[in-house]
Amino acid sequence: MVSWTRKKTQYRRKGQSLIAANKIKPQLWHISSAEAKEALIAQGQRVQKIKKIHCLKHQVCISYWDEQGGVCSSFFSYRIFARWQNEVEKLIYTCPTVKEWTKLQRIMRYEFAYYNYGREIEDALDTALENRLCVLKATSLQAVFTYN
Repeated sequence: MVSWTRKKTQYRRKGQSLIAANKIKPQLWHISSAEAKEALIAQGQRVQKIKKIHCLKHQVCISYWDEQGGVCSSFFSYRIFARWQNEVEKLIYTCPTVKEWTKLQRIMRYEFAYYNYGREIEDALDTALENRLCVLKATSLQAVFTYN
């Protein structure tokens, strides 16, 4: 008998996340207990008190006491925090050129395809991207007319 050890390769979209591309560094954030509690409650967790927060590069480990007094610990994405949306919007609005905007837009398409963003957050970030593109195009046209 011959054993087949061939593995199927699954399709994986090319690209990087905002963290892997070093656009956002959330492991340097000092997440407060109040901020963590708010984010976990928004996710549907029943949190009484935060015990410990440990920030890693791509996720955060949070230990907390639930309403029954038991200790729970789990890994969460940084994308559940309100600060994530603020940092991404800041990144979008500080994009200096259309070329940089294009790179950022490609990263954002990857983010939306692979990570769970709420509909409202995704729409807000899409709107921010479109607004920034309009501003960049307008300033580049203004520069062309001023130069001529």
